[in-house]
Amino acid sequence: MRSSLSRRGFLAAGSGVAAAAAVPALSGCSTLASADSDPGTLLVHTQLGTTAPGSPTYKAVVKEFHEENPGLRVKNLVNGDDLPQVYETSRLARKEPDVVMVNLYDKTLAWTDVGATVDVSGYLDDWGLRERVLPAALEEWTDGKGRLRAFPYFATNWPVAYNTALLERAGVDAVPTTGDQLIGAARKLRAKGIAPVTVGGNDWTGQKLLAQIIQTFLTPDEARKVYTSGDYSGSRGAREGIDYFVQLRDAGVFADKAQGLTSDTMTTQYNTESAAIQSAMSSALAKVAPKPAAHTDVGGWPLAPGASHSKPTILRSYTLIGFWISPNGVKKLSSVEKFLRFMYRPEVVSRFITESGRDMALVTDTVSKRFPLVAKAQQLGDRVGQVLLPDLYVPPTATQPLITATSTAFTRGTSAAAVRSALESAYRTA
Repeated sequence: MRSSLSRRGFLAAGSGVAAAAAVPALSGCSTLASADSDPGTLLVHTQLGTTAPGSPTYKAVVKEFHEENPGLRVKNLVNGDDLPQVYETSRLARKEPDVVMVNLYDKTLAWTDVGATVDVSGYLDDWGLRERVLPAALEEWTDGKGRLRAFPYFATNWPVAYNTALLERAGVDAVPTTGDQLIGAARKLRAKGIAPVTVGGNDWTGQKLLAQIIQTFLTPDEARKVYTSGDYSGSRGAREGIDYFVQLRDAGVFADKAQGLTSDTMTTQYNTESAAIQSAMSSALAKVAPKPAAHTDVGGWPLAPGASHSKPTILRSYTLIGFWISPNGVKKLSSVEKFLRFMYRPEVVSRFITESGRDMALVTDTVSKRFPLVAKAQQLGDRVGQVLLPDLYVPPTATQPLITATSTAFTRGTSAAAVRSALESAYRTA
């Protein structure tokens, strides 16, 4: 995959990061300098430690790691969505953490290409961990030059959750599998005062659902070309997919004012049973409250006639979180190896599944029994089709503009041509 950032571009991007974002997480350069010079400290930059699912488990296993390795301390620097920007700032100062736990998305797509992190393929082999990783995960984490960007860890299934009790209350006998059935179900749900499909039309959740629906008439190869190039008008399949989205939107399939909703709103509406359907990744499925979870089924997004897929579709991805090694981390390879070998142990991997409901990019037979909807998604198998997660193909500079374009797309009355124009503008103005 070509990088959209040159080394000069990376430096320019990093220099524009607000210093305020780095101060709380990094606690000043002196902290970084002391950790960098201490061979007994491994500095790990992670999103696990906030409210992210898996945070309590991560803290617990790090404590166990300390007990097994009394001479080695893991120091965690915790950030949320701003982690990539904070890391880039620290890298510019050559005071970056040794290991970074973050997903492959947006800014991080360019890190290995510009030397912000290193190719870990050789380490994966040297440490005997390759067989622990699912082949699909290795493929997704490997760039176009054959470099493995990070050690894969978290994955996700992204099906559609259907509250069957609400559907039955509205007189819908079965989970819809076609667009016509979905439109019919939406009308019946609205008649009962129930929102049909809740979605964060103003954030990444809406962008992913829009991308999924656009792929209704696209093969995987065609989808890659569209999301890489941003040419939504030149592809017949993309045009038909956008037409299908507009048809569903204007038929009232999505919750009112979806263009202003967020992932938090979506979760609240589904958990309070004011909405009957949501497109939910594994971490969202794990948060479904017990009452709606008891009568929720999971499946795929309904198809239109002539679709390129034979079954309703879901998204799957193996790039949710990986362990990236920085240039500073290369100086502490012995410590990094101990940490990653520990994190790859089957019993540690199983804890993230059983305690936190996470999907993993590693080989495991463990099922999320405490998280029944996550388990249901894991067991969908070939009962559903699969479309591409666009994250690996959309140029990083277009990621945020596409979310703005997504809000335009979810606005009732916006024509298909206007939706295409908004999506294409996200690439041109990035």
